[in-house]
Amino acid sequence: MGKKEQIDAQQILEKYDKENQFRLQIGKWAWVVTFLGVALTLFHLYTGYFGTLPSQKQGAAHLGTALGIIFLLYPAKKAWMRTQKTVPWYDVALAFTAMYVTYHKIIFFDSILQSRISGYSPLDVLISIIGIALVLEATRRTVGLPIVMVASVAILYTLFGKYIPTQILSHPGFSLDRITTNLWFRESGVFGTPIQISAKFIYLFLFFGVILVHTPIGKFFNDLAFALTGRYTGGTAKAAVVASALQGTVSGSSVGNTVASGSFTIPMMKRAGFTPEFAGATEASASTGGQIMPPMMGAAAFIMMEYLGVSYAVIMLAAVVPAILYFTGIFIGTHFEAKRLKIFGLPKSELPVLKTLIIRNGYMLIPLFVIIGTIMYGFTPQRAALYGILSAFLVTLVRKESRMSLRDIVNMLEQGARVALPVISAVATAGIIAGVVSITGLGAKFASGIIALSGGFLILALFFTMVACIVLGMGLPTTANYVVTATIAAPVLINEFGIAPLAAHMFVFYFGIVADITPPVCLAAYAGAGIAKANPFKTGVTAVKLAIAAFIVPYIFIYNPILVLVDVTALKLLLAITTALVGMIGVSSAVIGFFIRTSRVWERIVLFGAGLLLIIPEIQSSLIGLAIIILVWFIQKKRPPEEGPRKAAVV
Repeated sequence: MGKKEQIDAQQILEKYDKENQFRLQIGKWAWVVTFLGVALTLFHLYTGYFGTLPSQKQGAAHLGTALGIIFLLYPAKKAWMRTQKTVPWYDVALAFTAMYVTYHKIIFFDSILQSRISGYSPLDVLISIIGIALVLEATRRTVGLPIVMVASVAILYTLFGKYIPTQILSHPGFSLDRITTNLWFRESGVFGTPIQISAKFIYLFLFFGVILVHTPIGKFFNDLAFALTGRYTGGTAKAAVVASALQGTVSGSSVGNTVASGSFTIPMMKRAGFTPEFAGATEASASTGGQIMPPMMGAAAFIMMEYLGVSYAVIMLAAVVPAILYFTGIFIGTHFEAKRLKIFGLPKSELPVLKTLIIRNGYMLIPLFVIIGTIMYGFTPQRAALYGILSAFLVTLVRKESRMSLRDIVNMLEQGARVALPVISAVATAGIIAGVVSITGLGAKFASGIIALSGGFLILALFFTMVACIVLGMGLPTTANYVVTATIAAPVLINEFGIAPLAAHMFVFYFGIVADITPPVCLAAYAGAGIAKANPFKTGVTAVKLAIAAFIVPYIFIYNPILVLVDVTALKLLLAITTALVGMIGVSSAVIGFFIRTSRVWERIVLFGAGLLLIIPEIQSSLIGLAIIILVWFIQKKRPPEEGPRKAAVV
């Protein structure tokens, strides 16, 4: 990647990814940021190995240090990130105030526990108000305004619930003292399950990803993808899908993954003959799938583990089949688009040799195998992450060019904290929203509303839940979105409609993720469009078409949870996967408009329906769907092929 392309990539990240909008110059405070960042990472490595502190203390050290770094790094306005030459005095004051009010929970831990019985003092109330306000401001700076608005409305709802005219939503209301102390000092608010999971597991897995970034594993993934798919029809686009799927195993950021791999793959797809919109959409949809791609997945997967009371291995295995279907759908979509445009693969002489690549660089996959192996063997995610971190560090020592100096190691430890900042602030604010749900009983009220709207019909309840997840996802990060919907929406599906808990939680998890590519607010698609110089809205629409599996598969595993490995046998699973993969051919060809010839409107409708019948894991429906697809194949085979120039891909 040239220097100009690097600059463009950074500008796109700053524009669409809030977490990259930090000050570029902070003067002498850079030493403080480095110290706090390194200390935070070492704290998590230490507690990960020797045992975590009591959850409230662990969460306080985790959040307090992160808040201090956020106020030193992130300006109050985006425009100031380039103009400010140091950290202004008021942000320094906010940083140390935030650390104090959070560390206060550690310093006065025993007396705070006693206050739950005897009552909180005026100082406790003041500290809780300041703490919540600073969490919201830190979240606004690192994640954006929408989630802060949702949390603020939630707090106002708790205060003034008695003035709401709708009987379903109204409640007696609570005093400010009770709300703030509940949200700050108890386990159902800021320091609830989300921040505890972040402090125990998520931080370590994020740091694992940071170490892998310091190895040439990204380039290895790209080379591996081109070696596997580059010579086939539409090879550049297929390689982008495979590379993004591989990158997704170590990255949980849709926008970050889009920019990191898209800076390389999108220009290649355009040169091969794909439209800018299709190139940007392919990268965005594939990169978004990284959050559902085991073993890493998005941070929300670890919170799901805690909510469901299952091991991470269960979550990881449940995500495998849906992830395969998701990426298969995109892969097949690029194939049909390439066939339609007559775009063929790269010359074999210009591609990496797979055997040579594996022999020379295959060792880079060891950390991923360590993570998967330790989790499947029964180790806790915490211990698995530590072993993964150790193996990843050892991988950096294999080659001279990837070995790190002491300065590189310090920088890596600091980067571990920087990468975690948006996640930490997001889950803290999500904890506020979850706390409001707990205090006010909003979950039961939401359940009543969904049941009333759906008339007791599951399909309508699922549709309304999907809409809620996507709308929330337009303003909330995936992790925060999952916390909210898992608190409010998932229990409705479980308790009122008898849905398997794992399937219900995976449903809301999926639709929170696809918000990143769903117009009108589709940040991953916008980032892809920025690199491709394409129309953002058209790119988003195309991304939705390519990622159609993400909108279909969740409905399928709600009705038949075989796809998430609930009540499954080996034979049933094999049959379900086989028919679903064939079904994706029908669905993908329908949305692209090409099968073996350009499809007519009625053929697209029929192919889409046949694909759905195949994805549904039932013998009769699958046989009908297969017969329809074969029939359309024969009909199109009899038509003469369309004329058009063949395009050979170029690097």
